[in-house]
Amino acid sequence: MNPTEADVRRDLAALYRLVAHFRMTDMIDTHISARLPGTADHFLINRYGVLFHEMRPEDLVRIDPQGRPLEALPPGVMVNSAGFTIHSAVHMARHDLACVVHTHTADGMAVACQSDGLLPITQHALRFHNRIGYHDYEGIALDLDERERLVADLGPHSAMILRNHGLLAGGRTVAEAFVNIIYLERACQAQVKALSGGVALNRPSAEVCERTARQYEGEAALTYCDMVWQAALRLL
Repeated sequence: MNPTEADVRRDLAALYRLVAHFRMTDMIDTHISARLPGTADHFLINRYGVLFHEMRPEDLVRIDPQGRPLEALPPGVMVNSAGFTIHSAVHMARHDLACVVHTHTADGMAVACQSDGLLPITQHALRFHNRIGYHDYEGIALDLDERERLVADLGPHSAMILRNHGLLAGGRTVAEAFVNIIYLERACQAQVKALSGGVALNRPSAEVCERTARQYEGEAALTYCDMVWQAALRLL
């Protein structure tokens, strides 16, 4: 059954609160969006200025690919322009992704500054082995022309490192997007700590890296994500 708008609003608001719980917020900046099924690329994004831990379904704004709100907004209510640019790019080009998460965590930004990007040194990182895009920094994402380059750099992947900026992860469901951003964030945290040790790092072979990435893509992938999501909702 296709989810209704009320279902999507509830799940997206829950995801905002989970991102806050796991300390992946940046005050009122960064964004999470969800596609509304059965629409012409309409999606929900946060009302600018609401902290993630207090997000409610009614704080989410329905917009079209041009960034126009499709509902009456109270005076002073707005959508972050940079958030619209990044998320509209993905939603317009990748109809397979129902949800997109963008973060500015300290460890995510640290890895985004490292020239080698995400290293294949942990099991969490191997989820994204040869399955992550990289987008060079162009300034605050206010230029709509950047959308084409964002999409090209994301390619067929569900995750991307925005160099000198932060992390982006999507999913076929809200649950999968949550799992992807958690894994990507944990991989970055481990990498920063491993590099700080000042000793040589052990790297699995290319064959093991690819095998592990494929294991994450098995038939039970979405089932696992839903189990994580239900547990996370109980946490909330």
